Parts: sequence; C-alpha cells; structure tokens
Amino acid sequence: MKKSALRERIILTASLLFYKQGYSNTGINQIIEEADIAKSSLYQYFRSKEDLLIAYLSETGESTIQALTAAAQEHSLPESKILGIFEYLEELMHRKDFYGCHFLNMVYELPHDAERIRKEVTHQKDQLRILFREILDPVGKADVANEVYTLFEGALVGHKIYNENWPITAAKNVIRKLL
Repeated sequence: MKKSALRERIILTASLLFYKQGYSNTGINQIIEEADIAKSSLYQYFRSKEDLLIAYLSETGESTIQALTAAAQEHSLPESKILGIFEYLEELMHRKDFYGCHFLNMVYELPHDAERIRKEVTHQKDQLRILFREILDPVGKADVANEVYTLFEGALVGHKIYNENWPITAAKNVIRKLL
C-alpha cells in the first residue's frame, strides 16, 4: 500500500470514530485495530492522537467548505445562495449518520486550553464567515455576514439539543428578514 493511501486510511478511520463516538472515547488502539494497521504505521504519520485530530479537522474543514460553496453555487441570487447553504444543512440533519457539527463536537469535548485544536476549529469557522461575506458583498450586505454565521451555528446547536428541524426553519426565517 502506498504511504499516502495508508495515511488516508488512518485519517478516514479516525475521522469516522472521532465523529461518531467522540475524541475522548476513541483510543489509539481502536484506530489501529479498525484501520487494520501496525502501531508503527500510525506513528509514522502522526506523532500523537492530537496530531491525528488536527489532520481530521483540517481535511473535514476543507471538504465542508467545498460542500457549502457548492450548495451556494446552485443558486444565483445572494439570498438564495445563503438559503441554499441552510437547505444543505437541513439535508445533512436528516441523515442517519449526522451527529452534529464535526468542529463544535470537538470544541465541546476538549478543555478550554486546547489551543492547537481551537485554532484549527476557528480557522474552519472563519472560512464559513468569509464565504457568507463573499456571497453578501456584491449586494452591499457583507456587514450582516456575522449575523448569518451566528444563525448557522445556532441552527446546528439547536438541532443538536432538540434533534428537531425548527432551529433551521427559524434561522431561515430570520435570514429572509435580514436580506
């Protein structure tokens, strides 16, 4: 197996486990066993469990922004683009394998002083804020990008708490009023 393919298998296995059962509940030995690799293979690519978490967050961050951008690009008007992102989120929330926001799940679970992880999560969240700002800038509404971002995060948290659709519906209603 190529080295990059082995690295990707490790990240994929860890990603699935971190997302489904949490970082703290996932052990290195479980990752090694489920990836069907030698311990030395894991440590060849990742010096620590935290390094593996950073790789997971980085790759997930890139794919998340790509998916949200693609959802926006299906529409032409800024308001429709923003609502398209929220509709994509709504579709995710109905999937059986949706366990909430990858990034918020990690932040909830880790101590406040986990700076490397918090920095990676902040980077991903900043990319989302930038996406909202870029969508709204052509119509002179870039100044409400942070409000839209806050509605997005609130919808994620509300869904995680209630496991119901109303938080996203409420967020979309507010966006219609804002834009």
